[in-house]
Amino acid sequence: MTATDRSIELIQAAAQAAADKLAHDVIAYDVSDVLSITDAFLLASAPNDRQVKSIVDEIEERLLKELGAKPVRREGDRDARWVLLDYVDIVVHVQHSEERVFYALERLWKDCPEIALPEDAVATRGKSEEHARAQAADGDLDGELS
Repeated sequence: MTATDRSIELIQAAAQAAADKLAHDVIAYDVSDVLSITDAFLLASAPNDRQVKSIVDEIEERLLKELGAKPVRREGDRDARWVLLDYVDIVVHVQHSEERVFYALERLWKDCPEIALPEDAVATRGKSEEHARAQAADGDLDGELS
């Protein structure tokens, strides 16, 4: 079994929305062969809680406006460290960069086929690592000035 056309459409719209809000490392997996509860997962991350919330809000707004889809469940809003949007056909995970590294969902789903995403979303790959290096360099620089 493979993800339905509707699931692919939702994933691509959500990925574009995440990329538009500067999400990092956007990737999607077709999990329909290993899970019966959903067709696909979208993973995205951000370096701070405010951006996690912004990405989640944009995904939710875009899917409602463009595709008439509302999540049946939204979890993790309070801390904004890992927010999950459950659309039944797809599940969107937007994580704080630290949670993304710690939980490493990509390792769990690496055997599932990746879903092709819009170019803007693909361009987000490696952004978490770039951001971490930039933060480390800024921290080193600040330490030298003190």
